[in-house]
Amino acid sequence: MNNARNRLLAPTAAFEPDYRTAFELAPVGLVVSRQRVIVDCNEVLAQMFRSTRDALIGESFQVLYPSFDEFERTGERIVTELLDDGRYADDRIMKRSPGNPAGELFWCHVAGRALQRDLPHAAGIWSFEDLSARRPLTTPGRAGLTAREREVAALLIEGRTSKQIGKSLGLSHRTVDIYRARLLRKYAASTTPELVQKLLAGRS
Repeated sequence: MNNARNRLLAPTAAFEPDYRTAFELAPVGLVVSRQRVIVDCNEVLAQMFRSTRDALIGESFQVLYPSFDEFERTGERIVTELLDDGRYADDRIMKRSPGNPAGELFWCHVAGRALQRDLPHAAGIWSFEDLSARRPLTTPGRAGLTAREREVAALLIEGRTSKQIGKSLGLSHRTVDIYRARLLRKYAASTTPELVQKLLAGRS
C-alpha cells in the first residue's frame, strides 16, 4: 500500500498512469473475478469484509454472502441484465468476516460489468461500497430476517412492485406479498412506504 502511494506521489514529470496503483488506492472495494471467484481485490474490499487480500483471493463470492442460497439466486438474477448491456448494480445485504457464521450483516452497494457480455460470469470487475454509515442494518427480533426476506427488502427499497420483485426472484406476486407482510410485521410498519423508511433508517 505504501509503495502504491509513493508511486502516485512521484514528481509530475515522472508520473505515468499506473492502473495497479489506481486499483489499490481506489476509495471503494474492487474485485476482479472469474466464474464468480475472486482473482484479485484491493485492501478496501478486504477491510470492508474484515478479512485480508490473501484470505479472499481464490475464494468464491459465496463467502461474502449471508447464505449460499442468496449467493446462488443473486448469480442467477443478474444474468439477464449482464447479457443485455454487460452492467449491473444494486444494493444488497452482505456479510463481514467470511467463514464466521456470526459475521455482521450490512448494506452494500454493488456495481460491476462483465468483460464478456455473452458470458456474464466468465470474467468481471466489481465495486463494493459499504452503506452501513448512512443505512445501518437492524434486524428485528431474535430470529432476524430470512434469506428471502433480505432479498425482498432490498428490492422494496428500490421501489419495485410485488410483480416486479416476483419476476426478479422467480416467485409469484402472491408469495412476494406474504414476505412483504412478514416484513411489515417484523418492523412494526403499517404500510410499505413506512417499512421502506425503517429499512433505510435501520430501525425496527
